[in-house]
Amino acid sequence: MKSWFLVLLLSLISSAASAQEAYFVTYSHEMEEAGNLEVENKTVTASPKGGNAFLGSAMEFEYGVKGWWTSELYVDGQSTANESTIFTGFRWENRFRPLMREHWINPVLYVEFEDTSADKTLLEVVGHDGLPDFLERNSRSDKEREAELKLILSSNYRGWNFSENIISEKNLAAEPWEFGYSLGVSRPLGLKAGARGCSFCRENIVAGVEMYGGLGDRYSFGLKDTSHYIAPVFQWQPPSGPSFKISPGFGLNNYSQHFLMRFGVSYEIPQIGALLRGK
Repeated sequence: MKSWFLVLLLSLISSAASAQEAYFVTYSHEMEEAGNLEVENKTVTASPKGGNAFLGSAMEFEYGVKGWWTSELYVDGQSTANESTIFTGFRWENRFRPLMREHWINPVLYVEFEDTSADKTLLEVVGHDGLPDFLERNSRSDKEREAELKLILSSNYRGWNFSENIISEKNLAAEPWEFGYSLGVSRPLGLKAGARGCSFCRENIVAGVEMYGGLGDRYSFGLKDTSHYIAPVFQWQPPSGPSFKISPGFGLNNYSQHFLMRFGVSYEIPQIGALLRGK
């Protein structure tokens, strides 16, 4: 019980980055402003049928290297009831936006290296990821070193964001390429700011939905033995201070977790380099 409380406490108080993304899994074409640092915590909890309840947490440090290049480091951990609380590894991702001007469809290229074991953050679903993966005990999980590529396509229209992610992932230990997808739609409840600033104004609340799942691998591409989820998302972005978001997710077939609950806390530090130099 103390281990569960420790992971939950770290999830809530160690955050520091107000992410521009309203989603938990899907990426849009929004990039971090050059020189800004965002630190965000993403946490998911679930109780798989036939297994132990767990809580997975990912700390994300996102830095705007250039206007067209955002780099992120993830530090992951998880706690599983009746098993253990462990550090599961790290991820290093980079996103590149080849077209800086706004277009009808805005592409972004995503590259990630992952070094994890017993990971339960569910930051993406690929291949035949599903319920059986969460029944394996922490002590029996193998080390995984993986490369992940994404093509992110995103559009803004009259306040709406429409984002599509095409995912491919390769375990570097001679495993086949695995594939997945993620789709997201979101919109602020209000598009015009009021004459007086307020924390709970409609323009500070974003609502949407995302859907994601696996598409098999190189040898068995398709929907057989793959998991899929649909999840409404809600984000509150006050004018100053941390941002908060929450997303209940629902499995769409028997190979999926029945229910996932995600929550996140984030905060942005503008021009971190100048701040450290005292300018």
